Amino acid sequence: MRATSIGHAGILVETHAGSILCDPWFVPAFHGSWFPFPRNDQLSDDLLARIEGADFLYVSHLHGDHHDEPWLRRHLRRDIPILLPGFPTKEQQRTLAALGFTEFVRTVDTEELEIAPGLTVAIHIESSITDGPGGDSALVVSDGESILVDQNDCRTNDLGQLGAHGPVDLQFLQFSGAIWYPMVYEMPEEEKARLCRAKVESQFSRAMRYVEKVGSRYVVPSAGPPCFLDEDLFPFNVVTGDEPSIFPDQTEFLARLDAAGHQGLLNIPGTTIEVTPGGVEVTHPLPDDEVEAIFADKGAYLRRYQADWAPWLHDLKAGWARPSTDLLATLREWWEPLLAMAPTLRQQVGANMLLRAGDLDVLVDFPAGEVRAWDGEPYAFRFDIARELVETVVEQRAVDWSNSLLLSLRFTAWRESEFNEYVYNFLKSLSRLRMRRAEAEVVRKLTPQSELEAAQEPDIRIGDHVVQRRCPHRNADLAAFGEIDGCELVCTLHGWRFDLDTGRCLTSADHPLRVRPADEPAPSAEHAT
Repeated sequence: MRATSIGHAGILVETHAGSILCDPWFVPAFHGSWFPFPRNDQLSDDLLARIEGADFLYVSHLHGDHHDEPWLRRHLRRDIPILLPGFPTKEQQRTLAALGFTEFVRTVDTEELEIAPGLTVAIHIESSITDGPGGDSALVVSDGESILVDQNDCRTNDLGQLGAHGPVDLQFLQFSGAIWYPMVYEMPEEEKARLCRAKVESQFSRAMRYVEKVGSRYVVPSAGPPCFLDEDLFPFNVVTGDEPSIFPDQTEFLARLDAAGHQGLLNIPGTTIEVTPGGVEVTHPLPDDEVEAIFADKGAYLRRYQADWAPWLHDLKAGWARPSTDLLATLREWWEPLLAMAPTLRQQVGANMLLRAGDLDVLVDFPAGEVRAWDGEPYAFRFDIARELVETVVEQRAVDWSNSLLLSLRFTAWRESEFNEYVYNFLKSLSRLRMRRAEAEVVRKLTPQSELEAAQEPDIRIGDHVVQRRCPHRNADLAAFGEIDGCELVCTLHGWRFDLDTGRCLTSADHPLRVRPADEPAPSAEHAT
């Protein structure tokens, strides 16, 4: 088996039975904010031909750094068979079909499928409203001799499943950040820097848990970080290590792997990894000293990259939508019917959100389900976004503002108190289909039946405490992700923290954890109900 990095989460997997093109991303994403790092706009003609001639296409999910719509539209034949994750909706298939693709191979979550003689795949999905009605996915590829896990940035809850298809030879996985928090938030710089350091540590800890559970012979850092070439966003790059950013590059994670006794493989776009039962051979497209210079002299590398793409960025910005005549009326007509569909979600937000779009202040009154001009009313959440960007996503009728707008990091935010996931769930669910699922997800999480089901799952012991098996945030298995940190339990999947004495969630309200000292008897059935 040969795996060639093509940038970010992109991989070309080639076997004797066929080839699979995974997550090709070449056109900068999120309003020209994210660029592949290292750059992948200088691949060899031979590799580009193999990419465009692949036998199968796999797109893990619909985020713009994985689903590169402009590139897919121009570079792949329309009848390439597309391996579809078994998401609960057909949104991904409809999206790809709208680009003209015609051949789809729909898979069943975790089940192995032979797609060509001697070539087997299994796609594992993680479906959550926080990823949209589709979700995210990971791919396992076997050619009968070697097994590759392309985990990209899929945060599976059951870690053991990815290794259940046999001993893993190569594991590609995300280690870096892929979110706007805390960089865009208004807060003291010292606090922001502290939160960035904590976020990076949480990212590394999460990735290491996957590494330990999957047990691959070799680990390949993948799916990040991006780099930022717009001068306004350039400080988000980690160059000196002092920047308030959650985007460290793979050299830092490789050091963590090495310290823990795992074999990590440095890769850049064009790096080929040949896997055999006897070992691995890594071939870079550049001399070793030039590969090293990408990371050792990263600032100069990024400035050259920036200069090459400056004209493209200029033209992109020139095409952003100009202010319309009545943005407020458009948002009201679009959003108020969606708010009416989601009374439980609105209740969980429980406050106003202010959207400042340039000279227009729009208040989203979640308790009342209204969208109106702000007239000085109090609010608990605020987003300041350039009006032309808001106009652009409104003109596109973008249904997921996390993907289409917020991941650009081209905004600032403020919140009155702790994180409220339901605000973002609303902004990710701006269609009737998505909002129907968003509301159902909230109801499911709050219903007593779900609590009863969770209560029936055996508790587990972590250190000197017995805790419920599943994290109340996103159902992660605490047997894999739970860690004791002083008087707190940390779920390393997303870094959420809980007070071990009370079970109170220290990261967000209304997510208590069932916990007791290990030497304390379990409550009786009478008291447990």
